Amino acid sequence: MALVLCTGRNPVLLYTPKLILEGAGHSVIATENESAVKTICRQYQFDVAVIGQTLSPEDKRKVFSAVRECCPSTKVLELFAEFHGRTLQEAGSWLQVPVDAPGKLAQRVAELLSENSSTKTYS
Repeated sequence: MALVLCTGRNPVLLYTPKLILEGAGHSVIATENESAVKTICRQYQFDVAVIGQTLSPEDKRKVFSAVRECCPSTKVLELFAEFHGRTLQEAGSWLQVPVDAPGKLAQRVAELLSENSSTKTYS
């Protein structure tokens, strides 16, 4: 399957998407900050980066920039809470959380992997 980077501020909340994506057959590396993203992206070429809803808009932009700098071909999925809305207009896809079905995260990652880079999906 794919190598996926999951980012977020809260390690407990990173555990759930990691489990969901691993259950779907992906390899997942989770990290909590921009500097760790840069370090990890220099070591691995990720297929998808999931930028979590627990990051502030500023931190989401920093993480996005770090991913783009170190892994320019990585597709980006932004998770967002309804009350914050989307931050990263440049992302390849977005998913509002919490979702009504846990499998939606894995489904959205699969969609990102299968579509061409010019197509964007929304939720």
